[in-house]
Amino acid sequence: MSTHKTSSLFIFSAASGAGKTTLMNKVMPSFPNVVYSVSVTTRKPRSGEVDGVHYFFKTEEEFKEMIEKNKLVEWNKVHGNYYGTPKFFIEQKLSEGKDVVFDLDVFGKINFDKFYPEAVGILILPPSMEELELRLRNRKTESEESLRLRMENAKKENDFALAEGKYEHVIYNGDLEIAAAELKGIMEKYSSFKSSSQSGS
Repeated sequence: MSTHKTSSLFIFSAASGAGKTTLMNKVMPSFPNVVYSVSVTTRKPRSGEVDGVHYFFKTEEEFKEMIEKNKLVEWNKVHGNYYGTPKFFIEQKLSEGKDVVFDLDVFGKINFDKFYPEAVGILILPPSMEELELRLRNRKTESEESLRLRMENAKKENDFALAEGKYEHVIYNGDLEIAAAELKGIMEKYSSFKSSSQSGS
């Protein structure tokens, strides 16, 4: 367990299609002291991806060793590849006085909270499940079977998050401008942004 008085950890969770990435991309530039967490993965780098910037790329053996040595805050296996949140990155950024933003599913956050219970949970929800389905259909990237599965998973995740997750804030992302203003207000409440801007860093 770790406590840092001057920096904050922000955990964002949302089902696919809730608009989390768009919302975060709109608000985060206002907070120069915020850094995105860099995950560890066993998948191969895609074109243009840089080790240590986009991900820390590891072999499966290296990843499993990190699990055994308790070097990951949380981890999961998705589509045959492992993904996890490394402790060393979090501690390094907090020691530098940075606020750190994490993109975790609602189940990963449960494990994260065991190490960093002071983290601020922000749950991004669509205005309705009907709107979520419409957004996913408009992407035109899903088969009907895949879309049904995403909708089922979204309902499970949202129900679990609202009933058992530790989320201090819930944002219904219907109107992007309204949601962005709400998120900015939340970030300003917890972030070390003000002190960092005054110091000129």
